[in-house]
This record gives sequence, C-alpha cells and structure tokens, in this order.
Amino acid sequence: MEDELFDQILTVFNNLVAWVAAGAMVFGGVVPYIPQYRDIRLTQNAEGFSTYVCLVLLVANILRILFRFGRYFETLLLWQSIIMICTMLIMLNLCTNVRMATELSTKRRSFLATDIKDEEVRIPKRLFLDFDWNYFWSWSRFVDYVQCVLTFTLVAAYITYLLLDSVLFVETLGFLAVFTEAMLGTPQLYCNYQNKSTEGMSIKMVLMWTSGDTFKTGYFLLTQAPVQFWICGLLQVFVDITILFQVYYYSRYPQKPVSHTVSHTTSAKAL
Repeated sequence: MEDELFDQILTVFNNLVAWVAAGAMVFGGVVPYIPQYRDIRLTQNAEGFSTYVCLVLLVANILRILFRFGRYFETLLLWQSIIMICTMLIMLNLCTNVRMATELSTKRRSFLATDIKDEEVRIPKRLFLDFDWNYFWSWSRFVDYVQCVLTFTLVAAYITYLLLDSVLFVETLGFLAVFTEAMLGTPQLYCNYQNKSTEGMSIKMVLMWTSGDTFKTGYFLLTQAPVQFWICGLLQVFVDITILFQVYYYSRYPQKPVSHTVSHTTSAKAL
C-alpha cells in the first residue's frame, strides 16, 4: 500500500517537473526581454538595445518552423518559435515608436513604396521595393518591419516547398535556423563595441540569456535533439559570456564620458 502511494506521488512529481520544464522551454526565451522592454518604456531611449537582435531571432524562428516540415521535432520547440516571433514584433514596435518620438528628422524611411502623403512626409510612388540599404532595419514605421518579415516568410516558404524532398536542403535549413539563433548576441556585442559602453543594455537580459541558453543546450543534449541544435547552443552560450565580459570591461575601464542621456536612464531606473 505504501509502495503504491509512493509510486503515485513520484509520478505526480515527475509530471509536475515535466510541465515546469516545458513551460520554461516555451516561455523562458521571452523572459529576458521583459526588463529590457521595461527599461526602454521608462527611459524612452532605445539606443542601447540593438534591434538587429530582433531581426536575428525573427529569421531564426521562421526558418526553424519551416525546418519542421522537413524534419519533425518537439511541438514545444514549435510553440517556442511562435511565441518568440510575437515577442520580437512587440519589441520592434516599442523601439520604433520611441525612436521616432525622439528623432529630429521628419524624413520617413520605408520598406515598400506607398501612396501616403501628408504635410510632413511626401513619398512618390516608384518601385515596389523602396528602401535605402544604408537604412535597412532602421525604418520609421512598425508596419515596414512587418512587411519585410512577411516577404521573407513567403519567399522562404516557397523555396522550402520546392525543395522539401531534398535531404541536403532540409538539413541545411535546420543548420541555418539554429546557427542564426546562435548569432543572437552578436548584434548586441557589436553595438556595445561601437558605443564603447553597455549603457542602455539591460544586464538582467544578458544574464537571463546566459542561463536560458545553458538550460536550452542541456535540454537539447538530454532529449537527443538534432546535432545542429546543441552545437549552436554551445556557441550561443559563448557569445553570452563574451557580452558579460564587455559589461565588466567597460565598467572597469570606461571608454567614453557619461552623457546626459545616460544620466536620464539611471534616474528613470531608480524610479
């Protein structure tokens, strides 16, 4: 009787741990962006956060979803990708609104040509693609980012449909998906290097990146996920640690004077 009760308790405990692990896997990737989102909202300054992080994650998760059509993987990872795409679009919307509210220039940079005309902005209807590569992923409206993401998704989906029977293509698609995600921290790493500072970047976000990527890589190894997943997971952890080293280095050896913007950021965080 006692053995049966113990087995039942153990089964319930195992199920609970499985549910918690599943929840952490699906929503854990979103959590690091909560403090960064909050900081941007409070300070109305998105300078320290690289929106190319959003680009990397959007491309990686779109490719991962397409990879599933050629090679099955856990449904949890599918939901993780869908939720991450929604999160990155929310981050882009906030960063675009903040940047346009503080930007002095009234010239609108767009992805697609439009017929929109008003007193401040006049854009002639010209080519279908109407953007300057110098301003790629620095557009003035959130809808331009959505148009770009939809265009990429449709093109990638069509190519995948044509080459789905090719094992080489499917495996390459899977590698590109996880390798792109492994490069997640690279835009932020470069942004910090350019600024010679990590001011405006949420350290909590990077710490959560590191812990989450470590957990995720261990999860890939334990569940025997495709080899592309865990190799690129290790690379991702390495990039996270490098960013943390930047935090230490630039705080120990400041490279530029503290600006008024930074002072405003600090006071806003204190509130």
